[in-house]
Formats: sequence, C-alpha cells, structure tokens
Amino acid sequence: MGHLLVIESWVGSMSRLLPRAIHDGGHTFTFLTRDLHHYLRSAPSDGQPHPLLAARNILTADTNDTAALAAHAERLHRVLAFDGVVSSCDYHLPAAARVAQRLALPGPAPEAVESACRKDLTRRVLAAAGVPGPRFAVCADPAEAAAAARDLGYPLVVKPVDLCAGMLVRRVDDERELASACRELAAFPVNARGRERHPAILLEEFLTGPEVSVETVSSGGAPQVAGITDKSIGGAPSFVETGHMFPAALGPDQTRAAAGTAVAAVQALGLDHVVCHTEVKLTPAGPRLVEVNPRPAGNRITELVRHVTGVDLAAACVDVALGRVPDLTVRPTGVHSAAIAFLLPDGAALPRPGAGATLTGIGGADAVRSDPRVLELTLAAPGRAVRAATSNNEYLGHVMTADPEGAGARETAERLIARLRPGYAEPGAVPA
Repeated sequence: MGHLLVIESWVGSMSRLLPRAIHDGGHTFTFLTRDLHHYLRSAPSDGQPHPLLAARNILTADTNDTAALAAHAERLHRVLAFDGVVSSCDYHLPAAARVAQRLALPGPAPEAVESACRKDLTRRVLAAAGVPGPRFAVCADPAEAAAAARDLGYPLVVKPVDLCAGMLVRRVDDERELASACRELAAFPVNARGRERHPAILLEEFLTGPEVSVETVSSGGAPQVAGITDKSIGGAPSFVETGHMFPAALGPDQTRAAAGTAVAAVQALGLDHVVCHTEVKLTPAGPRLVEVNPRPAGNRITELVRHVTGVDLAAACVDVALGRVPDLTVRPTGVHSAAIAFLLPDGAALPRPGAGATLTGIGGADAVRSDPRVLELTLAAPGRAVRAATSNNEYLGHVMTADPEGAGARETAERLIARLRPGYAEPGAVPA
C-alpha cells in the first residue's frame, strides 16, 4: 500500500477519478492545498460524498511558492512518509515534480514538466527537435505581436502561454482582432489559483483538419500509446471542446502518424514516469503537434478509454507516481466506442445576448436519461450563473454514451445532447 501526497486538484471529473484510483489501488493520500474553500465551494450536487473525505489528511500550505512548498513537504515527509507525489491541476504539475525530486521519490523531470506546461517553451523545444508543429512566434507585447503577425500571415491563433481549458485562445483574422485578443490577455494577469501569469503572447499558424488526442503512459522507457481520441470543436472564434469519441475514427496511416507525432513530442520534452494527453492536428500536410499535457486527459476522456478498453489511465497515473509499471492490458468490455457530448450555453438564447444569465433548469433530462445507451448524464443545477461559452469552463453538463457494436457512440451522444433544453433568466434571478 502506498501513501501519495496529492498537491491540489481540479474540481471537475479528475477530482473524483484520482481519489477513486488511489482507493481502488489499495493506497491512501494526503491532500495539500492553498485554499480548501476552493474545493468546498464545489461540493458534489448529486448526493455523493465529497472526494476529499477519502483523504487520510487534509493540510494547507502555500502551493504557489514552489521553494517553500518543497521545504514544507520535506518536513511532512519525515512524519507522514510519502511514497509518491501527484497533482491533477495543470498549474501545479511543475511544483509536484519539484517536490517529488526534493523527496527523492518517483516522478518526471521537473524541467520537462515545466517545458510541457508552458506553451512557448513547448514550441521551442519541439521545433529544435524537429517535431512538426505550426509556424509560431513568441511575443513580449502587442506591438511585437503585430509585427510577428505580419510575418506569419493571418489567420492566426492567439494563446496565453500558461492557461488551460482553452481560456483566452482565439482565432484572429486581422490586426484589429489581434489587438483585442492582446487586451484580453493583459486584463487577465492572475490565473484561477492566484498565480501571476507569464505575460508572453504566443501566435501560431491557424491549422485546418481534424484534431485528436493521443493518450500515452511512460514508466521508465518509451511512451506506450493507450489509444487515440477524436474531438469536436466549436465556439468560433474561440476553441471550445464540444465532444469526444474513443477510439478515434482514423485509418491505419493516420493512426500511425498521430501516435508517432505524440510519442516524438513526449520524448523530445524528456517526459517519463507520467501519463500524457497530447493533442495533434491532422492537417492536409500531415500531423502537427498542438500541445502536450503531462497529466491524464480531462473532460472524462479517461472514462471513455476505460469503458472501451478496460485501461484505467487515472490508475496508471497513480502507478507511475509510485514508481510502478501500470497495467495497460486491453480487455473486452462489451463496448466498441464511447463518446461524450457537452451541453453549452447558447449565447443567442440568453435573455440579453452577450451578457450573463441565471440557469433556471434543463428540460428533456428524463427522456435522455432513459436511453439505454447512456452511461452518464450530468447537468448543472438551477441557479448557476451562465455566460456564452468561450472556453471549456462554461459547460452546463454532459451526456456519455456507448455503442456495443460500432463507431456510433458520437452520433448518439450528439443527438441526445440536442434534446436538452436549458432555460435562462436575467442575471441574479432566483429559479422558481
């Protein structure tokens, strides 16, 4: 039995999947956070116990100060004896790697994690290694961005270098839109966990073609591909993930190209002892690397993989954090494909288009829930503040479906999500 130090987490699906994987593996964990109320505010609304109730200890420390955190963790280690360190929050992955190194516990090289978590560093490392990606420029300010954009040519994608969930990522088609995107970045100097953002602006060539993610596990050697997921994107000019299906509906050549690109990227970054979620665009000119995330996939992709293959990537994350070789054996599950579709607010349907609103309820849920192909249906509760979706943070729920015979899970999920009817009221209104 192992004892894991868990440094922060998301409040989404991984906040449940990681504790479950730790428990199912016969392990325990101590949870360390800067702000416990961040998690208490997100208590489950479905009657299930809060996932932090499974912790052996819940402790607080300044997880934003990596040096102080490592020293504090070393003192805790003398008393509590940790066997591994892990985080499921992008903003704290580098700190978790630093702490593991300080405690001489298994884990990826901190420098590799830091390069993967900073999109500008990722671009530079991969370009130097010859991993195919978009043409790009890293800019210090709007004026430099405007000059770089003229060289790269529009359309372009503007990105912050250290945010996640698609936040403030948008397509721009001219100088006016670029200037607006730069102003939005400047107006968001601190992330949701209280960390100051790096001010660099990343410009990338706009890529066309389907997008997939390659799920890999590395444990003391070459990354092993656990599968490839395809995704649907909406919300233009933003990039909002509207759904996923596993396995991706790709031919053999595309499968090899996507997997090869992802493995090359993970190796070029020097990532090992880690589960990675690597996004690849399948352009007419070949695969192009979008980004490498040194943690299990979010948006319940790990559950899609588990339903189809029996491979639990959350459990694999626990195993590699403990220095163990994970079980990636594919087993028959009776599911040929699994998909998830997300319910997004329709900005045009809000009481005041372009402004916020309050969710009054979601109609059609009973009919969707009764469909035998539904694996999960999760919906936001009335009273939630709603705004038009510009990132993956605005979901109002999801439906997950399975197809036991073929690749029809996505079609079913999209058809069912279309039956759900959110209702809205003016901002601050109390639902009836």
